[in-house]
Amino acid sequence: MRADQEQAGAGTGSGAETGAETGAGSETGTGTGSGARSRRFPQVTRDTARPEGGGRAAPRDAPAPARQWPMLSVLAATAAGLLSTALGHPRIGCLLIGAVLIAAAVLRQVLPSVGMLAVRSRFTDMVTYGILGIAITLLALVMEPDPLLEIPFLESTVRFIVR
Repeated sequence: MRADQEQAGAGTGSGAETGAETGAGSETGTGTGSGARSRRFPQVTRDTARPEGGGRAAPRDAPAPARQWPMLSVLAATAAGLLSTALGHPRIGCLLIGAVLIAAAVLRQVLPSVGMLAVRSRFTDMVTYGILGIAITLLALVMEPDPLLEIPFLESTVRFIVR
């Protein structure tokens, strides 16, 4: 609870009341007329909620790059994959990018705070990173020439679609 609320004697100290009081911050002008805080969510929001796990990945006194190491490591490895693709090794570059996205999904699940790697809820981030990583990895494995993974119905499906 904030200090000004403690002085005013707001709430009984239960977690639900303090979360609603500090989160919403709206006063109702109706009712008792005492200016008491409402426990209901406001009709108009003024801010967006921070995603769960969106806090710093290192202590506050650490330098900025150390606080955002999960996001920086994913970006650096993705840049290495893009550079590899640009230098003429598309399969290696795409495999690296796919593996990095799968690793980002694992980081999002395992670490309590991942900094800017947290964009949405934990579940949504994991599913998004995981599906994109698996899709890019599979595309890299079936890439021509000499695909590493042979999918029997893929060639006939592509011919049917492209007709």
